[in-house]
Formats: sequence, structure tokens, C-alpha cells
Amino acid sequence: MNPKITRLREEHAKNKAKISELSARNRELEKQLRGLENTEIIGLVRAKGMTLEDFAAFMRERKAAPVNATNEKEENKDEDEEA
Repeated sequence: MNPKITRLREEHAKNKAKISELSARNRELEKQLRGLENTEIIGLVRAKGMTLEDFAAFMRERKAAPVNATNEKEENKDEDEEA
């Protein structure tokens, strides 16, 4: 068999193994990040003295908000530039 084909197959197999290892590591990093972010959120909520119900209500209000302030500022900026 052509030695170049053999070499390319070996490199391909090596790359697949490396991709698999990196994917597993990324999943672990995502899990760790999510845990740290959740811990930080819990700390912030507790620092504000919110109960679970208060936090849930706060999140529902944020989700129901039709337009956030950033979008309003951008729209006003665009209108000012057109004038």
C-alpha cells in the first residue's frame, strides 16, 4: 500500500482521538463553569435577602419585559443619527 495513505490514516486516527479527548474536556469545563456560575448566582440572591419565590418572581418579570433599556437606547440613537 502507498506509504502516504498509511501515514494519513494514522494521522487521521490520532486526530480523531485528540478531538474526542478535547470534547470530553470541554464537557467537563462546561459542567464546572455552570456549577461556579450557579454558586455565584445563589450568593447574589442570598446577599439581597431574596427568597426562592422572590427570585422566581424577579425572573418572570425580567422575562416578561417587552423591551430592555439597551434596545431603547439603540433605537433612540439611530433616530438621532437620522435627523
